[in-house]
Amino acid sequence: MAGTGAKIKVDDGNVEGYDANRYHFDGNAVGVATLDDVGPAEVQQFHDEGYLTVEDAFSSERVDGARNALMELIDCGRGRESDRSPYAIHIEPGHEDKWETLDRDARQDVVRKLMWFVDADARLFEMAHDDKLASVVERLMGGPMKLFQDMALLKPPHGGREKPWHQDHAYFDYELTTKIVGVWIALDEATPENGCMRILPRLHKRDPFVHFKRRDWQICDHDIDELQDRHCLTVPLKPGGCLFFSSLLPHGTPANTSAARRRALQFHYRPLSAISIGEDERMAVFGGEGKDVEC
Repeated sequence: MAGTGAKIKVDDGNVEGYDANRYHFDGNAVGVATLDDVGPAEVQQFHDEGYLTVEDAFSSERVDGARNALMELIDCGRGRESDRSPYAIHIEPGHEDKWETLDRDARQDVVRKLMWFVDADARLFEMAHDDKLASVVERLMGGPMKLFQDMALLKPPHGGREKPWHQDHAYFDYELTTKIVGVWIALDEATPENGCMRILPRLHKRDPFVHFKRRDWQICDHDIDELQDRHCLTVPLKPGGCLFFSSLLPHGTPANTSAARRRALQFHYRPLSAISIGEDERMAVFGGEGKDVEC
């Protein structure tokens, strides 16, 4: 069946300022060189720490292909007819009226993320369903898995905004015990200056954080600031490197303060046996309303 191409949406995040010290880190995430190097010790690290990095998961050719695919999807989202499967482009507020008149670089710089695109381009589909990647995810998860979310996250030079600290599970309507694995793949070099991932190891094992709608759907800034024995790692990655992380691992990314782009793919996988829940049940765990707590 012919697709309908891109749906343009205005992102609902908030661009207000934040305290950059909230992303201060005291070390770098550690892992292995390739997907073939993931063994029992690395699986145990994932369970203990909530994350695992792989320095060279995808070749430069496949990374180039993924970048080109994203740029083509953005081009196809400029109001032209398209036979691609439907996908979504989320743009920063204030640019919707001039979106179709922007050139390629300018359009790229106002896109915050793309979603639901794996069926719109074979190169992105093949990366999301890569055999070696799938093998690692299933070993981390402990059984057969299914891709249920795909997105691309873009931070333009001197402008890609913060994604506040959060737990991805707070967005998902699955039981809290569901072992969901996220995979974040760098398409450009990800550095502390251009907004690479920050993570809080081992905190995936504590009770879930209450989330609030502030700059985004996020953990309260006060709760992050008041953490005892806070241990924050940064996750710098070369293009083709990736981060595997638990959906309960607190993580966030600061704004891009550099002259370099930071583009990444992010996929989420769930067990085939995962049980869906209603939004009310999820909010009873992660939402702030009715808990007699404030942010």
